[in-house]
Amino acid sequence: MQIALREVHDSDLPVFFRQMNDPESLHLAAFVPRDPADREAFDAHWKRVLASDAVNRTILVDGDVVGSAAVYGEPGEREVTYWVDRAYWGRGIATAALGALLAEITERPLYARAAADNAGSRRVLEKCGFRLSAHDRGYAHARGEEIDEVVLRLDA
Repeated sequence: MQIALREVHDSDLPVFFRQMNDPESLHLAAFVPRDPADREAFDAHWKRVLASDAVNRTILVDGDVVGSAAVYGEPGEREVTYWVDRAYWGRGIATAALGALLAEITERPLYARAAADNAGSRRVLEKCGFRLSAHDRGYAHARGEEIDEVVLRLDA
């Protein structure tokens, strides 16, 4: 299995949209747009993201688009985010992709957030060197309520 990152292409966006509308993935991610099925909002979001100074990458496995990874935000407060199609969970893809992104983006510190009950995402982040730095609460659109979240930090 060959895992690679590349620049996001417009042709990746329909795949990302489909991935982002998987109910189980949405529940686990928790902190998602108010209406993930709103294609116009999705397209507007990606137009802004791709025009920003965020670093956005498409995750490929053997040439197939399986997700995305990004670093965004203000210097000193930049965060990582990633999304991997549920069909590919549990194969080390998120860890490898995030590791590749972190090798490309060497600025530190970097932060990440996850629903406190999202053990898989927390494991990925910890394998990549992130350490728990805080607990928080936030409104999770996918769950329709405020939930606990963890904040992790990568220093070196």
